[in-house]
Amino acid sequence: MSNNLIHEPDVTFTIARLTFREAARRKILLAALLLGVLFLGVYGAGLYFTNQDVMRSPQANKPVVTAQIYNFLALSGLYVVNFLFVMITVLTSVDTIAGEIVSGTIHALAAKPLRRWEILIGKWIGYVVMLTLYFLLMAGGVTLVVRAVTGYDIPNIGWGLVFIWLNGLLLLNVTLLGSTQFSALANGVFVFTMFGVAFLGGWIEQIGSFLSSQTAVNVGIVSSLLMPSEALWKRAAYEMRSLAVDAVGFSPFTSASSVPSALMLGYAVLYAALALGFAIWNFERRDL
Repeated sequence: MSNNLIHEPDVTFTIARLTFREAARRKILLAALLLGVLFLGVYGAGLYFTNQDVMRSPQANKPVVTAQIYNFLALSGLYVVNFLFVMITVLTSVDTIAGEIVSGTIHALAAKPLRRWEILIGKWIGYVVMLTLYFLLMAGGVTLVVRAVTGYDIPNIGWGLVFIWLNGLLLLNVTLLGSTQFSALANGVFVFTMFGVAFLGGWIEQIGSFLSSQTAVNVGIVSSLLMPSEALWKRAAYEMRSLAVDAVGFSPFTSASSVPSALMLGYAVLYAALALGFAIWNFERRDL
């Protein structure tokens, strides 16, 4: 029994390490890193010249106005980071099980005295570590650029980044679930369609909140129940909002009258956990 207790963590972390190395060797990750650095450079340059215009404008002596401008620019950068994080999460993991089943490489692992859940959890850990490092690079880069160029500190940045990170984790778990059921191509279509539904529903809810349309708000709520990814971003944006948003009640990224509740956040966490659980269950039952 003690050998099993030692064996399982060792195997799991070995698979995690191999998954990390395999993902790191993929050109898509290298391309993502290069494009990420390019984005930070372009974002920093744009922020610098925008800040110069702000400093020369009559609004420079109005801290509330400048804070709102800087908050919008900061959230714009983090919005792109959220999008890139989701895309890289899906693209790097979309064929982690399905592709290996088609190529036959999964048999090299499954034929050994390993439990299938060890294989899947090992891969999950590897992806979580790799994607977290990528996220910290991108989100940390935006935060540091904003601070260096404007001197503006994003409010509640810690909670905001936690919710964006959870969004990536949610998409990873859903992608792994799809990979145990569909081909790599079908899985990509499935995950991006679910993400697109949540994205569109989130904006419909945002507009509906601004226009006081309960029907539109309900559409957004239903889409969040189908896939709560946009709800996590909206809560992140709400946490990082400027004080002016509370006064106005609305911004391009969040609405004070339509904020994802703690219950919705709990639902998103449960959704992610169930997706991973069903991925393990489906992989255990699947005929390789």
